[in-house]
Amino acid sequence: MPSIFQRALGPDFDRLHPQLQRRFGVGLDSGEACVGQGVMDRVWNAGPVVRPFLSLGSLRNILVTDTGRDVPFRIENYPYADSYGRETVTFVRTFPRSRFDATMIYDPAGARVVDYLGTHQHLATPLTLSVDDRGGLAIRSGPLRLLEGPLAVRVPAAATGTALVTEQYDDRAGRFRIAVTVSNPLLGRIVGYWGSFTVSYVDVASHGVPASVRPRREVARL
Repeated sequence: MPSIFQRALGPDFDRLHPQLQRRFGVGLDSGEACVGQGVMDRVWNAGPVVRPFLSLGSLRNILVTDTGRDVPFRIENYPYADSYGRETVTFVRTFPRSRFDATMIYDPAGARVVDYLGTHQHLATPLTLSVDDRGGLAIRSGPLRLLEGPLAVRVPAAATGTALVTEQYDDRAGRFRIAVTVSNPLLGRIVGYWGSFTVSYVDVASHGVPASVRPRREVARL
């Protein structure tokens, strides 16, 4: 079966740079995970106005509290079948002082990827994917939903942010380049980072999926 990103993009998946096709082709059928190591040229946030929210989110590995230049970065994309039988891919981003966990699944009803945030999948957002003229991938988050106990409610836009992630492959440098910006409708841009990394591919059958990248709780609702 094609990867969750290939299913969501359809024919546009073939327009991705070949290196991005392999990276976002990670899935149960590919049998491999993608682990990236690199440096973010800049990691920043909007300062005191957002720091309380970042500190709260960091309790469940949501968002990035680091700031600075030349910040070490690691990303782990492991495929596995979750407890509900859904093909899932981890997006665990580790910085020196914080970690941002996400797990992504394919929603066949919406023909889209859904992103669960944090260690307990308390938040979920649908993702819109597009391919640019250079074979890069753009990922934009949608409305955020809070999933807690019987609750499954939409979070007001003013209390959250929209994330835009772009990835390119730099043939000359032999590196992936990434830029992430989170914007709030009232405050403007509130969090962001950009930089580059290289990847290695791991045989999942031989090495397994580390327990450290799996969420502590899984949620069935979207």
